[in-house]
This record gives sequence, structure tokens and C-alpha cells, in this order.
Amino acid sequence: MRQFSSSKTFLAAAGRRSHSSAVNSAGLVTSLLKSRSVVRFSGPDTLKFLQGLLTNDVRRFGEPLHERTATIPTPNMPAVSEPPMYAALLTPQGRFLYDFFLYRPAKEAEKLDPTGSGPGPGSTDSTELFADVDASALDELLGTLKRYRLRSKVEIENVGEDFQCWQRFGGDISEKSSEVEEPGAAGLGWGSGVDLAGISASHGSDGGCQWFKDPRLDCLGLRGIFPTNTTPPLVEADKETNEENYLVWRIENGVAEGSSEIPKGEAIPLEFNLVGLNAISFDKGCYVGQELVARTHHRGVIRKRLVPLKFVNDDGKEVEQRVSLGSHVIDTSSGKKIGYVTTAIGCRGLGLLRLDDAFKGSGSLALEGQKDVKVEAFRPKWWPREWVPEHQEQSAVA
Repeated sequence: MRQFSSSKTFLAAAGRRSHSSAVNSAGLVTSLLKSRSVVRFSGPDTLKFLQGLLTNDVRRFGEPLHERTATIPTPNMPAVSEPPMYAALLTPQGRFLYDFFLYRPAKEAEKLDPTGSGPGPGSTDSTELFADVDASALDELLGTLKRYRLRSKVEIENVGEDFQCWQRFGGDISEKSSEVEEPGAAGLGWGSGVDLAGISASHGSDGGCQWFKDPRLDCLGLRGIFPTNTTPPLVEADKETNEENYLVWRIENGVAEGSSEIPKGEAIPLEFNLVGLNAISFDKGCYVGQELVARTHHRGVIRKRLVPLKFVNDDGKEVEQRVSLGSHVIDTSSGKKIGYVTTAIGCRGLGLLRLDDAFKGSGSLALEGQKDVKVEAFRPKWWPREWVPEHQEQSAVA
């Protein structure tokens, strides 16, 4: 579980507005995610190895690329790019261990050569995937993967010194097209009007790394891994912000990330909303911990879920004091514990709460032992209707 202290940021001038409103007014901003590291998988058994471990269907990376991901080819970008995938590694008992953002890098033969007149050199037969992972659990994660490797022909390398993970978020990015046209992109390349080649080039680095839509939710923005000591494309000096702002943005959207926010060895993936974050495939077949996940999913009723929280006083004003992780949230009208705080930063947090108590609308939630700190729970906009408690009750009766 992760605790962050409150601090002044570039959004301090936003006054009493919510963090989301302040980021929206600031437009698109970018953060270097120091909390994430990068691992490379390579070798002929890469897809088979990961397919048997992770919750999502990694075989997609071995299939022909689809035209829906096509871009205009440029020397540093492939004509077609495979979007990244979000997945998790579980314990054999189906509890969360680690999360992965998997990327298939462009192969040289899929890009234009430096002259732009033909395909680049190299074979398309090599298998290589990158993953951005929780840096705080990196050594333990690598050890776990290597224990599972056995005789599989796959190399697992820590390339965190060579690559870094970045996130681009804020503004109205969730309302834009999948290409996410950026100001200034039309000025790159040639032609008039919307220059698709310029847009493609503006999203990619000289090494072929590029921005992708976050595979979890549109509202989270764009994500990518880029070479260390280089600034990704489209990053303006006055729009690069501390990672803490991305964390608050994500928390306000009700999304946990990494083993320090999704309790390692304890969290049930469906309670932490990994289905809604596109991390789980129910069609792929067996993987480690699949039985509990499938059984919980097909039972159809999840009574506890991770929800965004706001900490306020009796007057409804935000409380900036530190909230202890693991603090129990209680219903003051009944004295019943309905969940606990998993992540906290300033007056915002995430909590695993019983849904039928969290959204009563009575304003009676508080922290145990700190009854002067009231708790407001919110239902994120991206939640599907079937997660709403009233709908679950109707389904159970039916």
C-alpha cells in the first residue's frame, strides 16, 4: 500500500478546485514515472512463457497486425503498431502479485529505412516484448519469473537503465480520437490540412518508441517507454510535471497501480477492478491463479470494490492531514466497518469498501479513531452499470 505526503505542485494556483479540474484546465501534461522500471523478454518461447503466467491473452502479440492501428509510415515508425496490453501475475491461489504493461517493439523490417524509400533491414522472426513494472518490486518480480522459466527459451533482462516509462494525461484526452492529434503535429512533414505523417512522426522517437493510448482506460491518457536520458516527443518544458500529479489523477479516477497499491499476495483481482481495466481475458485458457478468478467472475456478484475517496471535515472542507494506510472506514450510523484505506495522498485516497454501504448517500462514513475525518466515496464515471449495487441485487434475485 502506498502513502504520499501532500506537497505543492504546479497546480497549486488552482486554489480550491479539484485536482481533475485543475489538470483539465492545464491541458495535457507529462510525467516521468520513476515508480516504474522496464524489463525485456526475448527468445522463441517468449509468448508461450508469458501466456501460461499472465491474466491476459499474450498471443495477440504473435498475430498479424490489424489495420485499425495503422499509421502513415515514417523512417522511425512502423506502418502498423500493436497497442500495449495490461496484465497481471497472480499467486496459484488467485491473489494479485505484480502488474505488467506489455509492449511489442517495432521490428526493423516493419519500418521504412532511413531514406524512407523501402523497408528497413532485419528479420521479422525475432520475438521481443518490453514490460513496464513496479520498480519497488523489481528484484522480487525477476526472481519469480526466473523460477517459472524452467527450460523455456526466453531471456528476462532488467533494462531499467536503458529505458524509462512516461505518462501523458489531463485535459480532454479521453474525448479525442485514438490518434490523439496534438497541437503542432500538422506542422511536421509535408502537405496541407491534417498531416497524418507528421502526427505519426510526432508520436515516435528516433528509436521507434512511441506514445500509445493507456490500455486500461481512455481517461488515463497516453503511456510509453522511451530511451533513458531523452525527452519523449510532444513533451513541453512547462507541461512536464511531478509524478505525484499523475498519481492523484489516477486515484481520482479510481485506479490503483503496482504491488504497493494493490496489496501483494492479498488482493482479489476482481475487487481491484482489473476486469474493467482490461487486464483479464476469460477466453485464453489456463494461467497461474485462473481458477479463483474465473469462479469469482462467473458467480457475478462482487460485494467489495476499490473506490476513490475524499477526506473532509464536518464542514465538507478537504482535510490535508496524513491518513494512515489500513485505516478502517466505518458507517457512523451503525458503527460497522465497511472497508479500509489502501492508498492516500493529501485529501485523496483509494479504499476497498463494501458497495452496499459505500454509496448510501447518507454522508455517514468516517475513519475509525478519527471521527473528525469524514470520508466521501465516489463511483467513477467509467464503471459499467452492472457494478452498481442496485443492479447486482436485481441480477442476484433474477
